[in-house]
Amino acid sequence: MNESVNQVVSSANPQGSAAQGRQHAVLVVDEDPGMRDLMRFALDDRGMFVEAADTIATAEALRVRYRFDALVVSTRMPDQSGTDWARTLRSRGVTTPIVLIAAQPEDMTSPEATGLAGTHFLSRPFSPEDLQVAVDECLREPGPEPAGVREDMPSSGLEGIVGHSDAMRDLLALLRRVSSRSTTVLLEGESGTGKEVAARCLHTFSGRRGPFVPVNCGSIAPELLESELFGHIKGAFTGATQSREGLFIHAHHGTLFLDEICEMPLGMQAKLLRVLEERTIRPVGSEKELPIDVRIVTATNRTMADEVAAGRFREDLYYRLNVLGLRLPPLRERPSDIPHLARLFVRNLAEELSLPPLQLSDEDMETLSAYSWPGNVRELKNLMERAMLLNRSPARCLDSEQIDTPISLGETRSELGFPVDMPLAEVEKQHILKVMRATGGNKSEAARRLGVSRKTLERKFKVWDDSP
Repeated sequence: MNESVNQVVSSANPQGSAAQGRQHAVLVVDEDPGMRDLMRFALDDRGMFVEAADTIATAEALRVRYRFDALVVSTRMPDQSGTDWARTLRSRGVTTPIVLIAAQPEDMTSPEATGLAGTHFLSRPFSPEDLQVAVDECLREPGPEPAGVREDMPSSGLEGIVGHSDAMRDLLALLRRVSSRSTTVLLEGESGTGKEVAARCLHTFSGRRGPFVPVNCGSIAPELLESELFGHIKGAFTGATQSREGLFIHAHHGTLFLDEICEMPLGMQAKLLRVLEERTIRPVGSEKELPIDVRIVTATNRTMADEVAAGRFREDLYYRLNVLGLRLPPLRERPSDIPHLARLFVRNLAEELSLPPLQLSDEDMETLSAYSWPGNVRELKNLMERAMLLNRSPARCLDSEQIDTPISLGETRSELGFPVDMPLAEVEKQHILKVMRATGGNKSEAARRLGVSRKTLERKFKVWDDSP
């Protein structure tokens, strides 16, 4: 089986959902990779979660584990006839609607195929629209098994990974392959590429019964980080009026996601290394070791090897975390994903904002695909939201000079785009805010681009917040 999941999204299906609060999930079964891709793309446009299998045996294993709203199965499969599998399911009382893809016209009239309740036929060749109509008809009929019999197919949030490009399919295949292991995973990639989404996919696919606990190492003061992660006992330090469990305990039997791991102080890195080796933690002020069962996933928007070479990150911890290193490609390296992401965001934002869906023109798609997207997927989502709120085309909104800094009519501007009478402090502020938007709100990355320390940036924001 090709283990890649074409996409993981949690958008509500615009046609309605078979189960309250979750999107339709469809299993497509065909030995031809091109045919599986065609069906994935067609059903993706209906806002569905699509899983694929290349054998009946693999399909059955997925069906047993997950609750699907419909099955799309080729009649001619290498290990078993799709028609025979459908008859077996019906004999067991499985009522999930089935679309049988007939390889030959006689497949639809064979004795094995006739009399199969809740089964639709589609003969080759067929168009994406033909498949959509057949699946939509299935989903309008009563049939999927009662909720609670099996798990819902996993989904990962609004910025779900859309994997139409080869790069994302390869990434998703790796995530799926290693998800059930306790291996530590290091995710590298620019800000906004979806590192936390990938980490959530790992957790969801893993089946671990504990929670997914995200931690931004750059947002916690260094002196508080140990207590946040490991917890503390009453009286461990001034202000510790009661004992408190740390995030490692909260993530027990689950996944702890350490984002911006390069922001972790060297002293704390040594303690994390010990936790990874011993699988125990010691709360601040305690002499007692507590065993933990936590899967560690880390992420950084820097090149970790460079941080090690510069002495800012421990080499031994790097090798311990980098058992499996995955790079999330920036959006500019996978332009084929941009149209699918844009449609996904429009579909979700229309529901979230209670606005009519934005009509995306060919010009919009060409403009979006040609843009370099320094803020990656996060920037694309923000642009689509801006376009919907202003009722403007995304292509027009991408010319963001008029959006980033509001300009009064008749105002004279310098060559850099700022009004010539704007005070220097305001110019600095507007430039910093523009860089912050480009990095999706990541202060560490913004500080790197601006050539200042994160503390300097924090100080600037504090001054602005305190200003009347």
